[in-house]
Amino acid sequence: METSTKTARQLYEELKADPRRRRFGFGRKPALVNVDLQNAYTRPAEFPTAYQTDPRQIEYVNGLARRMRTHGCPVIWTFVAYLDSGEDCGVWGTRADLSRSLRSITAEDRRSRLDDRCDIDRERDIVMNKRMASAFFETNLGSLLTYHRVDTVIVTGGSTSGCVRATVVDSLSRGFRTIVPEECVADKHESPHFANLYDMMAKYADVLTVAEVVDFLERYEPSVS
Repeated sequence: METSTKTARQLYEELKADPRRRRFGFGRKPALVNVDLQNAYTRPAEFPTAYQTDPRQIEYVNGLARRMRTHGCPVIWTFVAYLDSGEDCGVWGTRADLSRSLRSITAEDRRSRLDDRCDIDRERDIVMNKRMASAFFETNLGSLLTYHRVDTVIVTGGSTSGCVRATVVDSLSRGFRTIVPEECVADKHESPHFANLYDMMAKYADVLTVAEVVDFLERYEPSVS
């Protein structure tokens, strides 16, 4: 088998530009799921666990959230936090390299708090504590989306190679059309970021520019049925 010397970013850009690339498309009603936009992962000047990202990531996410609320579509924010003992982190917290960044993030820790730049409507938006990678795993996210008759899930946050990807795979597995605005997700390093954008685009989601997602939302008309 011939080995490619192309970078993950090059492979992603080639797939993105391929006119034969098929899409799942948007459905009748979207929800916005913002994965772990908490200080531990959005404040690189404070925490080594933070992801490198488009400097306008949170601005873009806030814009999507405002448009979603205008149409009466659900906006969900997840965060990771554990008991002081770390017992609810389970086997995931037994890895030495993960222990410092997971088991030690407690509900009272600044790292667990959603970034205060996030435009969260505390009366309407849903804020959800998750404990594993996927926003669907052992949370009520799936039932909430069913209740709201959602068929399309727009996923933002971090990390692209971890919690975003896990959420995307679970979303598709549950039968949701899944959208990833590329400027709205982040990872620690460029290679895993683009490798996972490539993989999600090829298999599990439509990876679009945030402008394309905004364009859909500006034209979106909620179903009356």
